[in-house]
This record gives sequence, structure tokens and C-alpha cells, in this order.
Amino acid sequence: MHAVTRSRNASAITAIGMKQEQIKTLIDALAASDLAELEYSENGSTLRLVKLSALGASTAVPAMRSPSGARKAPRQALEETTAVASTECLAPLFGVVHLQPAPGEPPFVQPGQAVEAGQLLCVIEAMKMFNEVRADGAGTVQQVLVHSGQEVEAGQPLFRFG
Repeated sequence: MHAVTRSRNASAITAIGMKQEQIKTLIDALAASDLAELEYSENGSTLRLVKLSALGASTAVPAMRSPSGARKAPRQALEETTAVASTECLAPLFGVVHLQPAPGEPPFVQPGQAVEAGQLLCVIEAMKMFNEVRADGAGTVQQVLVHSGQEVEAGQPLFRFG
């Protein structure tokens, strides 16, 4: 599965009271450091930045894992992920998951539904940014592991494919 970031609100980046230059400086500082995470607070607002690479995923690509759940070294886990068919789609970032385009509308996908590569599975909202989670390949949704409106952590399983 992969996520594509798009903004519905161009001013969302300044919604927390920080200027774009400040946020860019913090992003650059995190990228240039060995830190996996950076949290910055100012005037009652907090900005938390997390490197996706620290989660074992490349930029904007959620990690995939088999349901065994055993923690392994990142390199070993990556090698095993490519060798074994992945069965879970993991959240690429912390936020609120939306399983349907709008309240009262049908969900993007349902258990038992076949999905195509690139098909929209859900949207994760974080800081007024909406991040689409799309199917990495064709398959069948076996189980939806979260409910709409639920806060999810980066790396948390969202869907199980059978």
C-alpha cells in the first residue's frame, strides 16, 4: 500500500500558528539528523515530525507486515517482507482514519471486496492534510481492522488481505 499526500486547504500548514519557514527549518533539521522523531512546541501548539524511514518504510510508503507481529531488525524484516506475501496494510502516519468519502456514504472498500492496484482504501487526516492510502496490488479485503473516525498510529494495521 502507498500513501499520496494532498492538501484540501493550502493554509493548513500555518494553522498551528507557525510560519512555513519555521516548519521547513524543522523538517530540514530532522532530515539532517540521526533523530527518528522531533517534537516542537510554541505558543500552546505542538508539531510532531516522524521520519517514516524510522518505521522501516520509505517516504510516503506505509510498511507492510505479515500477521505474525514479531519484531525483527529492519533489514531482516524488509527482506522477509519481499520474500513473503504481505497480508496487512499499515498506516503510514499518525492521524484520524476515514473509511468513507463523507458521512453517510458507502466505505471505499468492504470485507470480501476485490481491489485493484492503486485503488483508494482509506484517507488519513493529519494536521488538515488528507493522505490517501491506496492498494499496492490487486487482492481481496479480508478484514477492516479500524473504524472511521478512529485515531491510528504510524505502523498500525488498517486492513488484512486474504
